[in-house]
Amino acid sequence: MLAILSSNWPFTVLGSKYLTNMRRFLISVHRFMSTFLVDPIRLWANYTALPVFVRNYWLYKKLSRGKTSFSTRDSSWHFTTYDRFLPAGSIHHHYFFQDLWAACEIVQQKVTHHTDIGSRLDGFVAHLLPFCQVNYVDIRPLASSVANLKFTQGSILSLPFEDNTLSSLSCLHVIEHIGLGRYGDPVDPDGHAKAARELARVLAPGGRLYLGTPTGKEKLYFDAHRVFNPQTIIQLFNELDFISFHLIDDRAQGVIENASFDQALACSYGCGLYVFSKTAK
Repeated sequence: MLAILSSNWPFTVLGSKYLTNMRRFLISVHRFMSTFLVDPIRLWANYTALPVFVRNYWLYKKLSRGKTSFSTRDSSWHFTTYDRFLPAGSIHHHYFFQDLWAACEIVQQKVTHHTDIGSRLDGFVAHLLPFCQVNYVDIRPLASSVANLKFTQGSILSLPFEDNTLSSLSCLHVIEHIGLGRYGDPVDPDGHAKAARELARVLAPGGRLYLGTPTGKEKLYFDAHRVFNPQTIIQLFNELDFISFHLIDDRAQGVIENASFDQALACSYGCGLYVFSKTAK
């Protein structure tokens, strides 16, 4: 199970549809267990790591006796040996590729002031800060004194900006949550559409909106998120000019540039990356 959840070996070794469906099933089981019971991957790693921890502890105790100020004491135990049995990290994930894609797009535009609505702070926004000032908007509070980062508390349903004022705007993995109550916003089945209208309202003529959201067979997973048919997104932002569409598919091995909507519809939980602009009137 660990190998299937943490890597893509079923796709690269066997490539069968059966294993693809099995991986999706195991991911669902893992999500349920880690939410309501216990994370089975973490539990497996803990049990595997425990004898290694004990062995290493007594070896260190023996080797360090009388030789270092960093001596072992029972009260100083901090069991983390399980890290040895987990992957080094995961780049097969929407956020990793999405955040790099959006940051590269914005840097290439030589943007000096950018506004982001609710995207990942320790990923995408952090990527941008060495290159430009970012006004970060979220419904929840944030205490920060990081250089180039300005925080504005506000709701995507009523953005604190005048019409047609933001020339560079992003909203990554956000609108799929709006209206589900997950982050403190009001429960509203039309929340995602209202959020889309607000993003379109504040975008300046000639400006660019970078949008990332789950894509594939349209479905609601309450109260986590929605998965959108890409045509739904085009309709939600019909006031704007559609520039390009890119895709991170179910395997999450990278960004498929200029992907087709048919490729997106073959996904169960892909990530659609859209660029919109607004025509000057």
